Amino acid sequence: MAKKIKVGIIICDRYRTCAGGKCFRALEERAGAFSIYKQDTDVTVAGFTTCGGCPGGNIEYAPEEMKANGVEVIHLATGFVVGYPPCPYISHFKDFIEKKYGIKVIVGTHPIPQKYYDTHMSLGTWETDESKKLIEPVLADEKTRMDYN
Repeated sequence: MAKKIKVGIIICDRYRTCAGGKCFRALEERAGAFSIYKQDTDVTVAGFTTCGGCPGGNIEYAPEEMKANGVEVIHLATGFVVGYPPCPYISHFKDFIEKKYGIKVIVGTHPIPQKYYDTHMSLGTWETDESKKLIEPVLADEKTRMDYN
């Protein structure tokens, strides 16, 4: 019997009209931050919402509903790190959700698309140790980044 896990996805409010295509594709392909789930694991998205806009008002409430619906892991979507500027609240969101709700938080969903990678590398956006750590789960090889362009 396959292991079952429910996840929630919170996206940056800048992308509130996003249909989640890259996130859902990455989940199916077990790419990017979803590579932590084995192919034989039944992963269900049990919640999908935005942060509510800066400074993330929905972060206080959405995880509670997700937890009530069985969510064990919340992914903060890749848009938080590839948007310009990257969300300055990512670490705060992660710490808050984990401490208040006891839910594991992973930064990232789909692999970083090459166009965002190129822009941020030329701007030096991800030069700090904290930034490097945040993008690690979604920093794929160039072929994968091109596939998610």
